[in-house]
Amino acid sequence: MGFARMPARVLMLLMATEEPGLTAADLATGLQVSPAAVSNAVRYLMHVGLAEREAVPGARRDLYRLPDDAWYTASGAKQPAYRKLADVASQGVQATGGLDTHAGGRLRDMESFFDYLDTEIPGIVERWHQLRDREARDQR
Repeated sequence: MGFARMPARVLMLLMATEEPGLTAADLATGLQVSPAAVSNAVRYLMHVGLAEREAVPGARRDLYRLPDDAWYTASGAKQPAYRKLADVASQGVQATGGLDTHAGGRLRDMESFFDYLDTEIPGIVERWHQLRDREARDQR
């Protein structure tokens, strides 16, 4: 799915643990990899919203954990990425000579796609929240 191997492994370990979070040493031990590999993977996961660092009071180590509502954050619904991509593509249409060029047509298609995602993703995520809440009520 385009996910680099080490961030994917760290993500799966964070998802599978019963602990509220894991230290970098815990991750390295659990995955049998170097601390440097964990550091780069965690940095990437934090960048895309699938991990967060939590300071442990009185300790020199941080815990890494999944953020609350990680999938919502990672979907881009809370990030302006789709809007930015649509805007860049729109500028590209003009920079490549407009809609009468092949490049302009492709860029307009890109603009349209990311504009659509920017508009639709928040509604999809909201409907998912409603479904999740309904399922949680039904399980009580």
